[in-house]
Amino acid sequence: MTTTEAAGARIEIRNLTKTFGTFKAVDDLSFDVEPGRITGFLGPNGAGKTTTLRMLLGLVRPTGGTATIGGRTYQHIPHPITAVGAALEATNFHPGRSGRDHLRVLADTAGIPVARVDEMLELTGIPAAARKRAGGYSMGMRQRLGLAAAMLGDPQALILDEPANGLDPEGIRWLRGFLRHLAGQGKTILISSHMLQEVEQTVDEVVIITNGRLVKAGPMAELHGKATTFVRTSEPERLAGALRVADLTARPDQDGALLVDTADLRLVGDVALRAGLPVWELRQQGSDLEDLFFELTEGTNRNLGDGVGAVAPPERDAITGGERSNG
Repeated sequence: MTTTEAAGARIEIRNLTKTFGTFKAVDDLSFDVEPGRITGFLGPNGAGKTTTLRMLLGLVRPTGGTATIGGRTYQHIPHPITAVGAALEATNFHPGRSGRDHLRVLADTAGIPVARVDEMLELTGIPAAARKRAGGYSMGMRQRLGLAAAMLGDPQALILDEPANGLDPEGIRWLRGFLRHLAGQGKTILISSHMLQEVEQTVDEVVIITNGRLVKAGPMAELHGKATTFVRTSEPERLAGALRVADLTARPDQDGALLVDTADLRLVGDVALRAGLPVWELRQQGSDLEDLFFELTEGTNRNLGDGVGAVAPPERDAITGGERSNG
């Protein structure tokens, strides 16, 4: 068994479907999340992301299909806190209890040593606020507390819903490094977001859904598309001719610039030099990810929220045994 296999647990979503009355929140969805990789689960608000994560964690019963972690559904994992850590809400704590006490209650319930609580507080950067009431925490501090709770059992898989919400730029940078460290240990990481730019520099893989259906899945690098070179000069037509002689295809871009079908900036610069043309601007250019994201999702999203407005009987909470709403 490799280190990655030991540390991570593969997440498999197969033909997952959830309907609330006549409303289909998740529609025949299938994708995988591999150990040692950070996978971004993306889509507009109301696309079905949260409902999918709740089914994966046994909080909502699927209408059809399966969602497994390490080959098991959440309900059949013997000691789930060591298999999967999750943070779906940044308000899942008693507001009058300190952050440290919140974690101690969770640790005591799961039989985890108190020393692990202090370790997680240090790891997530909130030891100074640990003795303050969690109800007074900023959104960013709540996110860190939720992450500390998710990591208590040193789980194989980590599932986070909108983890960058409320974080300042420094906090987002910290989160990126923290998740990268965990992925380096071989853990399986799935993070949801409705903003591609929030996870662009964080994730290795992307799964994009809208209306509960898969529209794109694959390595993040594939979204960038084939790299091209943007070049601006005094005589673009003459440079285009010189590039054709060098077996490079160039096409006009805005303001008289050229887009050249190569990622080799030095080659384009050398061609311009041999042609005796000045280079005013030279840079590599990929696809505009934000434009691509909206192209994949805009105009098709119902924009209702996951299951909002649908009437369905309450689901049984797999963890507490109580009833939960289907919101």
